[in-house]
Amino acid sequence: MPAKPRACDLLTPNVSEWSVSDRSPVDTLAAARGGAHLVLLVGPGEPATGLDVLDDLGLDAHEVASAHEPSAEPGKRTPLPLPPGRYAARMVHLVGQGSGAPEDLRAAGAEIGRATRGGDEVVIDATDVSDVDALAALVEGAVLGAWTSPKWTGDGPTSPTVAARQVTIVADPSLTEAGAVVASAVTRPRAALLARQLGITPSNIKNPAWMAAQARTLGQRQGLAVKVWTERDLAKEGFGGLLAVGGGSATPPRLVQLDYEPPRAAGRTPHVVLVGKGITFDSGGLNVKPAEGMLAMKTDMMGSAAVLAVLAACRDAGVAVKVTGLLALAENAVSGAAYRPSDVVTHYGGTTVEIGNTDAEGRIVLADALAYADKVLRPDVIVDIATLTGAARVALARAMAPVYATDDTLRDALVDASVTVGETLWPMPLTAAYRRALDSDVADVKQFSSAHGGGSIMAALFLREFVGSTPWAHLDIAGPGRSDVDAGILAKGATGFGTRLLLRWLEGLR
Repeated sequence: MPAKPRACDLLTPNVSEWSVSDRSPVDTLAAARGGAHLVLLVGPGEPATGLDVLDDLGLDAHEVASAHEPSAEPGKRTPLPLPPGRYAARMVHLVGQGSGAPEDLRAAGAEIGRATRGGDEVVIDATDVSDVDALAALVEGAVLGAWTSPKWTGDGPTSPTVAARQVTIVADPSLTEAGAVVASAVTRPRAALLARQLGITPSNIKNPAWMAAQARTLGQRQGLAVKVWTERDLAKEGFGGLLAVGGGSATPPRLVQLDYEPPRAAGRTPHVVLVGKGITFDSGGLNVKPAEGMLAMKTDMMGSAAVLAVLAACRDAGVAVKVTGLLALAENAVSGAAYRPSDVVTHYGGTTVEIGNTDAEGRIVLADALAYADKVLRPDVIVDIATLTGAARVALARAMAPVYATDDTLRDALVDASVTVGETLWPMPLTAAYRRALDSDVADVKQFSSAHGGGSIMAALFLREFVGSTPWAHLDIAGPGRSDVDAGILAKGATGFGTRLLLRWLEGLR
């Protein structure tokens, strides 16, 4: 058997230190250790705005504007190298901030992160940013844009590249909450980077047991209670969906529960359960995928990666409600023990399901976890997140994810959070008339409808069968959960989509 590559330490990414300065950009630069990068945000106008600091550095802002014509286009960068020893800054970056709206500043932040990744010190003049959401977007963009994937080499795994060692934001003096805004804005993308790192780990390292081990380690570090069901435990308690999907693999399935309790909670605390699909590799099973369809399937566990990352960040984010995370982990493999089309599977709680397509395995593992959440945990809200259907990607492409919900208030709150952090959700209907297509002649419900069209809706309708009357939402991240490009806040491969929006939503709950 060939040796497995060694896993890099995914749980302690090399992260930079962020701080807020109430001094001027030049005074902040003077306090730096030397060789710092200075970032100026360029606004629209003739001449471009945001360059006055250059005069304080001993440069001529008007001359620089005339010679270099810096652009206010969001994320457009004009580098201005400076002679060593003469100026406090080694390099000035003139970065377009567009209108100053959060989405424009997120793009600006991403370019700042890319341009200064791996550096020593960076000072960002954000004195013209007076909106807290815009400031948060700038910071989030910089953290996300700086990241590059680790590589597995003959000498061992490399570490991911992240933002500069020290990043100082020179904030608008009237923005008294700038420190808290920056701290919160750093926590969310760092969680997303953890999800990314879990996602890009090769599946010959990352199997259900490995994911469960990462959950245990993170739980210990972050003060979470962690429970892991082995395949024997799953069989004893009736988790037939996880056992069916994972039965064809040499690496058995796992179910992981992580519990976060807010400190100093007074009285009854609302309880939220997050459920993540965790298919550590998806071959399609006996309904095997085409070869090209398997290439990205090491990321078919990004729902569980997002849930794990959110739970690990709850304490740092100051989440004030009880949160439980459920990771439904299995590998969908081809073997003589694999489950088959036409099988009838008995899920946790007793609902039986007729299998129509073994490549629709995500809903099968989610069904067990959702039923357990509803029947045993009895929370106030359940939200699941999954790279579930190609239909969602066809409908909405890579830029947004559909959200389905049985409760309008829950749906609207998730959408609001998604807009704030730039992870857009698009509300979709749970069309009652479509439900009859899931009727089965041999079981309580069909897993997969042969009807053409509406595949993402049909999957959501199937999942709804397992949540009872608990308010529930389903995020299908099959499109934005992966990226084909390395641009803006995205890196090729796993994106961590959903992590930041779920944290933002949880931060607002009381």
